[in-house]
Amino acid sequence: MPIIVGVPRSGTTLLRFILDAHPQLAIPPETGFLMNGPLLHEAATPAELARRLTQLPESAPAWADFALDAEHFVETAARLPKSSGLPQVLRLFYQLYAARLGKPRFGDKTPAYLQHMRTIAGQLPEARFIHILRDGRDVALSWSQTWFAPEREPERLVQRWAGMIAEARQQAHGLPYLELRYDQLLKDPQTQVRRICEFIELDFHPAMLNYHLGTAKRLEEHQARFQNDGQLLVSKEQRLRQQWRTTLPPDVGRINVWRAQLSLAQQAACKSAGGELLAEFD
Repeated sequence: MPIIVGVPRSGTTLLRFILDAHPQLAIPPETGFLMNGPLLHEAATPAELARRLTQLPESAPAWADFALDAEHFVETAARLPKSSGLPQVLRLFYQLYAARLGKPRFGDKTPAYLQHMRTIAGQLPEARFIHILRDGRDVALSWSQTWFAPEREPERLVQRWAGMIAEARQQAHGLPYLELRYDQLLKDPQTQVRRICEFIELDFHPAMLNYHLGTAKRLEEHQARFQNDGQLLVSKEQRLRQQWRTTLPPDVGRINVWRAQLSLAQQAACKSAGGELLAEFD
């Protein structure tokens, strides 16, 4: 089960659509519920677990993105053996999603799982983590323009980028884990996609390289996100604008954008903030 992780704006959505273009593999929009173990363990039955999943993440439930009927999911979970726990209910969700698309295999793409890989591996031992890494300066430029950016200053975002990657690499010890460079994926997609296919034991299919032909249709799943109090967090239109580049073929022009868009002072500040990790991209 491939699980795509990465610092936000590192190419995780691009990679999602590349894998999702395979006729046997379905990757849903971001789920957000695999890191909510304590909340889910409060549920006593498979049906209660399923109901709770449809309400997560607590800050902005994602269920509307999956085009699945919540009541059908809960009713199907209720028919699982009573001894079934969280792993069985999670697999049921992914199976129902993949079946809606006529596919036998499934995975996930949620950047935030970068910091929860050990928790996820405990729930789903079949998980294989694919970590896509992009130059922190390009990440910072892209991240700073989103509605979910925790900071606006490039050097602060680079500092977060470096800390998240360092933590992920520590967590990855002993896990089935593959690192993939965003720049290498854009420059030589066939080689990198074949690497991934070997890692997740999936035969390569040429449709994966033409992912962009079906991306617009797949993006239509993305719905507006609302907070639990009903307040709009982000509109459907905003989400589509945020991902529009995935409707195009790989664009090597997205590599090293920072050289033209960051001032010399900002470049120096980012280099200091990124330390040895950023030097890997020079």
